[in-house]
Amino acid sequence: MPGKNLTRDEAATRAGLLHVDDYDVRLDLTTGPTTFASTTTVRFSCSEPGADSFIDLIADSVESITLNGTAIDPASAFADSRIALNDLAAENELTVKATGAYTNTGEGLHRFVDPVDNEVYLYTQFEVPDSRRVYPVFEQPDLKASFRFTVTAPAHWKVISNSPTPEPEPAGVAEGVERATWAFSPTKRISSYITALIAGPYDEVRDEVETRAGTVPLGVFCRRSLTQYLDADNIFDATKKGFAFFEREFDQPYPFEKYDQIFTPEYNMGAMENAGAVTFVEVYIFRSKVSDAKIERRALTILHELAHMWFGNLVTMKWWDDLWLNESFAEWASTTCQAEATQWSSAWTTFGTSEKAWAYAQDQLSSTHPIAADMRHLEDVEVNFDGITYAKGASVLKQLVAYVGREPFVAALREYFRKHAWGNTTLADLLGELETASGRELTGWSKLWLETAGVNTLRPVFEVDAEGRYTSFAISQTATTEHPTLRPHRLGIGRYTARTGEHGEVLDRVGYDEVDIAGERTDIAALVGVAQPDLLLINDDDLAYAKIRLDERSLATALRLPRGFPDSLPRSLVLGATWDMTRDAEMSARDFVRFVLEALPGENDSTLLRVLIGQLSTAARLYTAPTHREATAALLTTSLHDLALAAEPGSDAQFQLVQAWADGTSDRSAEPRLRALLSGDDPLPGLEIDTELRWTLVKALAAIGAADEEQIEAELARDRTSTGKERALEALAARPTAEAKARAWAEAVEANVLSNQMVEAVSAGFRRSGDLSLLEPYVEKYHAVAVEAWASRSAAIAERVVGGFYPFSLASAGLKEASDTWLAAHPDAAPGLVRTVAENRDTISRALQAQARDARG
Repeated sequence: MPGKNLTRDEAATRAGLLHVDDYDVRLDLTTGPTTFASTTTVRFSCSEPGADSFIDLIADSVESITLNGTAIDPASAFADSRIALNDLAAENELTVKATGAYTNTGEGLHRFVDPVDNEVYLYTQFEVPDSRRVYPVFEQPDLKASFRFTVTAPAHWKVISNSPTPEPEPAGVAEGVERATWAFSPTKRISSYITALIAGPYDEVRDEVETRAGTVPLGVFCRRSLTQYLDADNIFDATKKGFAFFEREFDQPYPFEKYDQIFTPEYNMGAMENAGAVTFVEVYIFRSKVSDAKIERRALTILHELAHMWFGNLVTMKWWDDLWLNESFAEWASTTCQAEATQWSSAWTTFGTSEKAWAYAQDQLSSTHPIAADMRHLEDVEVNFDGITYAKGASVLKQLVAYVGREPFVAALREYFRKHAWGNTTLADLLGELETASGRELTGWSKLWLETAGVNTLRPVFEVDAEGRYTSFAISQTATTEHPTLRPHRLGIGRYTARTGEHGEVLDRVGYDEVDIAGERTDIAALVGVAQPDLLLINDDDLAYAKIRLDERSLATALRLPRGFPDSLPRSLVLGATWDMTRDAEMSARDFVRFVLEALPGENDSTLLRVLIGQLSTAARLYTAPTHREATAALLTTSLHDLALAAEPGSDAQFQLVQAWADGTSDRSAEPRLRALLSGDDPLPGLEIDTELRWTLVKALAAIGAADEEQIEAELARDRTSTGKERALEALAARPTAEAKARAWAEAVEANVLSNQMVEAVSAGFRRSGDLSLLEPYVEKYHAVAVEAWASRSAAIAERVVGGFYPFSLASAGLKEASDTWLAAHPDAAPGLVRTVAENRDTISRALQAQARDARG
């Protein structure tokens, strides 16, 4: 297959032919600022001597290729990211000398220069198919091997890989730079996508943890300019709790020799589970105040990557069809650990509030897919790191645990790890162990939950007699025409009654029934004769993966008592139901905004507050009818400002509400208050205007036309960091002028020089506009350049451009029509591009339906 793609069939053929023993990878990182030298020797066997195959490589150039002692002309053998290997022997040795290129896209070997001290920092990111950007490799997860890295770099650097870091040996001086060489010991048999190399003058903090296999060294690393903000003790605490929990739960010792965690610049995702050398996005080093939700999220990410050491690294999927199992399992395991072994005991509430909402939204896009997706080739894989793969999969795994029982589930995992350690598996291998341990047949469950797409909607259906008692009660289940599968669910039904408490009316749960449902209608005999409560909540305790609806009486109670629930879980479920109703055009967006604004005062669940603020913004900007949008936006910003003033000084709520107010304001009348906060002339008690909050206020001023380029540059002079530069670019692009939008477009779309994070910053500012007419010209421009923009960039940058510069705020019929026309005209465009444009179009289509509903009042 031409280009940089690889099909599943090609991978299966190659895996059936080859067995890889080991790689010896030698890298010289002192050859210049754009390229590095890579010399690799691979030893592998071939089951059919005389057969042909290939090895993967993306490189600037290939200087020499030697196969079994015979030189091969690179000009004839190297093409389309592959080196042809012909007439293989039973045992083979391949040596390739190549020149690789550093990237600024977060793929392969990323090179970053810290503007604070001009030091160079490198790190690798190889998932899905990017180890081939550093060394020639059979780039598929089932061709595991042992890897030995030898790295020459400036002597003052630290070099980190999967194996423990050795003492460096002097390697002379080149161009005035003293060099050293680090010769790492070979790894155990692992997949290439979890190999890693991190190099640069990183600062480090050391610790250790006692495990079943003995003492494991721990390290936390970051750039020198961020060391003052590194709270390593908190990171080590979460890590150690994870070690203890996972070793106990899996009955399997930690499988690697050490565990390093490195916070890296311009990272494309949250983190990556490289064996023994996990890389994280630097946003998890908090240089300013952050919400409690982000602190909780960092702990979850730490535990997620640690769980991968067993599920994903020790036992690895055979092909990317089972990517969901890697990620869903890590989501389930990390949330379970967080809830049971850390201070975050309400982690499952957070999961339901945030992750499930992500899954529900993803599952209603035209691009939705079964959890066990059909990954035909690498391009399919690259766009499937989504809410289905992570959040829906984890939700279904949680259901599976309840279905088979926690003890049998854990017993099956232990046998799975014992049996398949250092090997590759498929879903069938795990299901087999679960069936054996639980005695349940899971083929039918798998077909319904893993092999079909879509989310069901559950509604209560009942009749009530003159005395207010149910004479019949059932739960109806519906599905969409596109995805008609009806599934079995185990769920709770909660009954709540309003009573007058010390601070007003509250809702007490007076009854709860846990039931199994299936099909279009399930009668619930247990509720016949029971008094109708003030509020009935199906899927109480959030056991099932399904959208829920409230009956008329329950919805009225919820709207009347927005703060009626003492606990955040039922409150989040009711709020989530009203959000789904708004998205499905069953509830007016303005009614949703008013309801949530009444629910916000006193909210202390940080994640729920963050999610609600985001939903409020979307409802006001996209789902409100155009004739009411200006008034709704004004109501929202005024209310957020008032709520921030009334919030407890120094609280998480105060912090988030101030951010939300500044991020959402589009009215020039907000300038005096923004400037007073920024200058400190009129401070808000308990609110520290630190570096990040300063940028929030500066971006707000820029967006309303109250901060010009000179003022933004003055703010950047206070914060000459890479993050400061990103914030300045976002502020410049947010200015409400045609010139600012044109400049942003030229920098990030027409040119192709900005790094991944810079593109993201510019696109965020570009999309921010109170004057929607500024974005109108880009409807045509966007669709005209989409194909070229995608083809000329790496996957990471292409997604940021095509996803980030879509003019969502217009939310108009004209924008939808333009996207529909483009999709009809480009059926054979790159799959990732088609998916991205289709998902953008889906967002507008849903917005138009919601706007029509809101217009009816």
